Amino acid sequence: MIGLIEKYFVTNELTKKRLKRFKKNKLAVYSLWAFLILTLFSFTAEVWSNSKPIVMKYDQKIYFPILFDYHPTEFKRDDIYVMDYRVLEFQENRGDWAAWPINQWDPYESNKFVDIYPSAPTKLNVFGTDDRGRDVFSRILYGFRYSLSYSVGVWVLSYLLGVIIGAIMGYLGGFSDLFGMRVVEIFESMPVTLLLLTMIAVFSPSMSLLILFSVLFGWTGIATYMRAEFLTLRKREFVEGAKALGASHWRIIFKHIFPNALTPIITFSPFVVAGGILTLANMDYLGLGLQAPTPSWGELLNQAQKYFTIAEWLVWYPSLFLVITMVLLINIGLAVRDAFDSKANI
Repeated sequence: MIGLIEKYFVTNELTKKRLKRFKKNKLAVYSLWAFLILTLFSFTAEVWSNSKPIVMKYDQKIYFPILFDYHPTEFKRDDIYVMDYRVLEFQENRGDWAAWPINQWDPYESNKFVDIYPSAPTKLNVFGTDDRGRDVFSRILYGFRYSLSYSVGVWVLSYLLGVIIGAIMGYLGGFSDLFGMRVVEIFESMPVTLLLLTMIAVFSPSMSLLILFSVLFGWTGIATYMRAEFLTLRKREFVEGAKALGASHWRIIFKHIFPNALTPIITFSPFVVAGGILTLANMDYLGLGLQAPTPSWGELLNQAQKYFTIAEWLVWYPSLFLVITMVLLINIGLAVRDAFDSKANI
C-alpha cells in the first residue's frame, strides 16, 4: 500500500525521501498495518460481532438483517416486538439458511444462558461477559470505534483551530502575536483536567460535547508550534519574493508558508491520537465519559476494579487492547518523527 502511494501520489522529492525513511523502519510499517486492520475490524464490527445474521434466506425470501430492521410479523411472529433471529426455525427442506457473524453477540445484549454476571470466558463468550452479561469481546471491538472517533475528532478540530490561530500570530506578528500568546498562556495555565471533569459533570456527556470540551483546551500546543514556524518562514527569501510579485496574504500563507510548516502537524499527530484514546478511557473509567450503555474500554476497566478478584478477564482484555493500540501508535509516531528529521540519512 505504501509503495502504491509513493508511486502514484507522491511527486515531491523531499516527500519521497521521508517516505523511504519511514519504510526503512519495519516495526513502524507493521504497526501501521496492524492499526489499519484493527480500525477496519472495528468500523465493520457489525459483520464480525452481531446478534443478527449478515444475510439469510427464510421462507423463500432473502433478508439482510445486518442492514435493515424487520418487524417480527415479517416472520409470522406476533408474540414478540423485537425480532430475535436465534429463535427462528430454519428448515432445510425449504432451503432456509443464515450466514451469521463469527461472534454472535452485539455489545448491548445480555447472555441469558449463564448463571452469574460477570461470567468467565466460554465458547459462547470468548472474552467472558461483564457485570450485565454483555459480551466483552463485542464491547471491546465496538468500543475502539468510539475511542478512535473521539480521538480523531479532537485531533482534527483542535489542530484546525490551533493552526489557524498560530498562523495568524506568526504571520502578522506585532500586537496580534503578543495578544495571541497571552491568550495561549491563559489557557495553558488552567487546570485542564479539573475543568474538563467539572464541565462534563455539569452537562450531560455525549460524543460531540466531549470532543468540544477537549478541543477547547487542546489547541494551544499546536498553535505555539505553528506560530514558531510562521515566524521563521515569513522572513525567508521565497516569501519575500512572493510579496514582491504582488501575491496576496492568503496566497502567501497557504501556498508558500503553510506547506513548509507541516512538520509539527504530521509528526505530533500519531501521539495526539494515542493521547485522545487514553483520555477517553480515563474519563469513561471515572464515569464521566460516554453515557451507558455505550461500549467503552474505560467502562470495562471501571467494572474490573469492582470485580478484580472474581473476574480478572475484565482487567486483562481491555488493558491488553489499550496497550497494543498505544504501542502501535507510538511506533508509528516515532518513525514519522525520524522520517522528518532533516539530519537523518536515507
